[in-house]
Amino acid sequence: MIAQRLFQIPDTCFTGDPPWHPFPRARDRKAWESLPGETRRTLVQAGEATLGCAWPLLPATEILAYRRDGNRRRYEKAYFERRTALVKLVLAECCEGQGRFVDELVNGIWCICEETSWCLPAHVKGSQESGGLPDVREPVVDLFAAETGGLLACVLELLGDELGRVSDLIPQRIRSEIEARILDPALARDDFWWMGLGDPGRKLNNWTPWIVSNWLLCSLLADDNPGRRLAGIYKAAGCLDRYLAQLPADGGCDEGPSYWGRAGGSLFDGLEILHSASHGELTCYDEPLVREIGAYIARVHIGGDWFVNFADAPARPRLRPHTVYGYGVRTQQAALMQLGAWLGQQEQTSGGFAFGSDLYRALQALFTFPITTAVTTPPPCLRDAWLPDIEVFTARDRAGEWDGWFVAAKGGHNGESHNHNDVGSFVVFRGGAPLLVDAGVGEYTRQTFSSERYTIWTMRSDHHNLLPTIDGVGQMPGAAFRARGVDYRQDGQAVAFALELQEAYPPEARIERWHRQFVFQRSRQITIEDTYRLTADVQALSFTLLTPSQVTLTGEREIQLESRMLPDALPSADGRVTVEMPAPVITCEEIPLEDPRLAQVWGRRLQAVHLLIHNPPREGVLRLLIQ
Repeated sequence: MIAQRLFQIPDTCFTGDPPWHPFPRARDRKAWESLPGETRRTLVQAGEATLGCAWPLLPATEILAYRRDGNRRRYEKAYFERRTALVKLVLAECCEGQGRFVDELVNGIWCICEETSWCLPAHVKGSQESGGLPDVREPVVDLFAAETGGLLACVLELLGDELGRVSDLIPQRIRSEIEARILDPALARDDFWWMGLGDPGRKLNNWTPWIVSNWLLCSLLADDNPGRRLAGIYKAAGCLDRYLAQLPADGGCDEGPSYWGRAGGSLFDGLEILHSASHGELTCYDEPLVREIGAYIARVHIGGDWFVNFADAPARPRLRPHTVYGYGVRTQQAALMQLGAWLGQQEQTSGGFAFGSDLYRALQALFTFPITTAVTTPPPCLRDAWLPDIEVFTARDRAGEWDGWFVAAKGGHNGESHNHNDVGSFVVFRGGAPLLVDAGVGEYTRQTFSSERYTIWTMRSDHHNLLPTIDGVGQMPGAAFRARGVDYRQDGQAVAFALELQEAYPPEARIERWHRQFVFQRSRQITIEDTYRLTADVQALSFTLLTPSQVTLTGEREIQLESRMLPDALPSADGRVTVEMPAPVITCEEIPLEDPRLAQVWGRRLQAVHLLIHNPPREGVLRLLIQ
């Protein structure tokens, strides 16, 4: 799709004059001084806070730590602190324009250029043979090597003249490092899995658009070889095409909403770079799939900063508002523009801009897709959404409001990108607050993407809402373990969603049939009804409900959930769950949350309500009412 459209425009769009200058350079004082005064003051103050601070060290032993004890955080914390500091200094210098931040900028650039590898330790190829250390002779283009290249390419574009006045070697060093670490290996090699040129059975994910968008920045802003630049653009476009060819027609992101920012969001970055660099000649925003990919993020918005977080996603992801808003502008989708504007207004109200280490998106926010705070924009809060390919539905009482009930559930399979074993699971919110939840994902370690992944409790089916465990046997990972017979219907009064769960389990679960039906009666209640048949007698059938609320067992079959405060002074919801099962044993277990990433969302604990049936009949009907 993209490459085909590239062939229809002249090569001189990318190789001739005028050169591409996507944003005002630092010397364009009129443009930078036209930014709102409060914005400039905020950015200058952020840069001032960085002046005089020591640049964090990245010792070899912290690279080795990933292989030795699985810890990723120590190295990555220092790694990203360097890049975030550099972004702050760049924006401060561009806003002020007096040279006050240039020397510290040079220090930061020099530190980053001196790094043996721009890859994270978890992504270093052949690290077992090298003891876990990167080989400078074999540069690997991973997510953050590409992102570092894109960052330095933008620095060169904005402040190349100012850096050159300190020393001609600085712009030259930036170009040579980008050439050696990104441009040459990306063009010469076809064995990077994210290109989609090797194993035809390997599914592409957020790596492809994330890397490609930064590769394009490197080519267009830092490559002074027109032939190589054009070859890189064509190859990068082919990678995006292969990525798009694997995506479902409904645009659903099976990696979860936080990864949408680097899946659909980075796809938007790549398309926007090509659109802008070709002076509007190349555009793909009219493609139905591109529109659907953008629409996904509005479809899974619950209310406030809460999103439906199936897969490796926190329930409160940090999305870039201007990416959401800009995607809506380009594809002419009002819901996306509303959501992006609302997120941006909330971000500015709570303390300004949170750009992190992404300079390109910071510049987009300032110049291409600025969001006004003059008029309050409500989020769209879509009443219903159905994604038939990834088999996810969301529904609420009324469109445009998050005051009432919200429910989301999924079918799909257990071979999804960033998969959790969660076929048939669901979440429930009330009044924009969580009631029954998906815990999400903790901090990444060596274990997360290894054969030990499903030893992590957040990944297993027995810690997702109401998924049956039969004599200790739960769902299994892999695309073969999936839902069947999925059916979705909705009208103004109710939503019905049904699916068969038996194929999500291995034979030792002894399930002949497990039919699950959700019925959401708007403004009233949610009913989950399971009709099952087992192939043999079993000793125990168990389920878990996960909640951030306070649990009180008010009777043999009733569970009262009471609101409590979560981080950032956000409340959980309250409600009542009625269990209609034969002789259920209901207990409550507190799950302490020592993982910082989980605690940031839920506080110090979650509550697991366990429902246990001893010696269940071989077939029957089980029902849960949420009111």
